[in-house]
Amino acid sequence: MSLAFCAVAHAQYVWIDDKGNKQFSDMPPPKSVPKDKILKAPGGAKAPAAEDKTSSASQAAPKLEKPVTLATKNEDFNKRRAEQAEKDKKAEQEKTAADDKAKNCERARSYQQSLSSGARLSRTDKNGERSFLSDTERQQELDTAKKALADCK
Repeated sequence: MSLAFCAVAHAQYVWIDDKGNKQFSDMPPPKSVPKDKILKAPGGAKAPAAEDKTSSASQAAPKLEKPVTLATKNEDFNKRRAEQAEKDKKAEQEKTAADDKAKNCERARSYQQSLSSGARLSRTDKNGERSFLSDTERQQELDTAKKALADCK
């Protein structure tokens, strides 16, 4: 008879709480714990399939959380610094491109104005000889300048 009381005194409940941790107690789990999360109850009731799921879940949980250490903080800082440097470099390239475009637009406007003025314009060929633009050449150059200015605002 005393042996039966001893077995009841050592009765253990084992279940998985909502955080994925195994809980051991001689008291039954709270009613909010679903039956499939109870791994062991007095009387030999076990749920091995649930135990397999929880063991893989408990192994995956540490991989998700990274302990906050000085090395981790340093790594995060270096990552943020590299991202900021990349943003700064990209902004500088965009600014340079915008400045170059503005200069090219100004040159095209000036050239268009020279072509439209009606003054005689000349060119120097590869031999160093100077030749004047004909009316058709002037019109072609004017059309080219207008196309270049189409992208300018």
